[in-house]
Formats: sequence, C-alpha cells, structure tokens
Amino acid sequence: MLVALAAAGVMLSGCSPSPEPSPTPTAAFASEEEAFAAAEEVYRAYNDALNDVDVNDPSTHEALYILTSGDFQAADRKAFSELRAENYSLKGETRITKFEGVASEKPYDEIVTLVCLDVSDSDVVDESGVSVVPADRPDVDAIRVTFRVIEGTPLIDHADRDESAGCVTS
Repeated sequence: MLVALAAAGVMLSGCSPSPEPSPTPTAAFASEEEAFAAAEEVYRAYNDALNDVDVNDPSTHEALYILTSGDFQAADRKAFSELRAENYSLKGETRITKFEGVASEKPYDEIVTLVCLDVSDSDVVDESGVSVVPADRPDVDAIRVTFRVIEGTPLIDHADRDESAGCVTS
C-alpha cells in the first residue's frame, strides 16, 4: 500500500503543470512611424468625438473616454462636469491643422506628439448664448500630447500647451 501511494505521488508530481513561461513583451507597432500614425488616428477620432459632444448629455462623452486615460481623461471628466454645472454649451468645431510625432522608442508604449488645434470656430457659451471664452484666446493651440499604449491601442494620457511649438495662427 505504501509503495502504491509513493508511486502515485511520483506519478502526480510528474504530471503537475510546469509554470507558464513569462511572455516576452513585444512592441505594439513595427516602427516609430506606425506608432505615430496610430496615435494620429486616435487623436483625430477624439477631435471628431469632441466636436459632437453635448455637455448636457453625458452619454456623448463616452466616445471621448474610450480614447483617453490617466490625467487627460480625469481632466475631461472634471471639465464636462463643471461645464454642465454652469449650464454651459460647446458651439462650433475644432480642427487639427498639424499632427507631428515627437518621440517614441521601442516598445512604443509611450508616444509623444505635437498637435496644432484651430479653435477659432469653437466657443463655450452660457445659457443666454454669450461666450465665456477669454477674448484674448489664441486661434490656434499648440499642444504636446502624450499617449500610453494599452492593449495595443494608443490612448491620450496627458496634454500640455506648448508655446514653443510654432503653430501658425489663422
């Protein structure tokens, strides 16, 4: 009986699964150019979704949130909440006039870009339709945008104005 138990123990230990090998991280993109192109596609989709947002209809915000993460998404959520609380509305559209890759290195899990955004045809207005945007707002914003690649998709994670970017005003 002891021999049978010992034999069974040996057999079971020989059949136990060996630990799975750790996967080797692979780059989501084959090249920096491919990473920049994917980031541009995401930013253009974000801009299109932003142009369709109704501040007072949170369901329209979801199209933005699926393209964002981190600081950027938190800032959007806060901004829309504040705009809704003030009963403000977004009017007009923004246009991307320049999108340029700045930096990314293998495995391309972070992508930094420069975006020039023409905001001259966009506005934030109060309940009576009066603009609440400062009169001295430039027509074109230069923005340094950082993307984090999550599950193979670049998501807008952080953005800062970049006055040195050289975006031309219209």
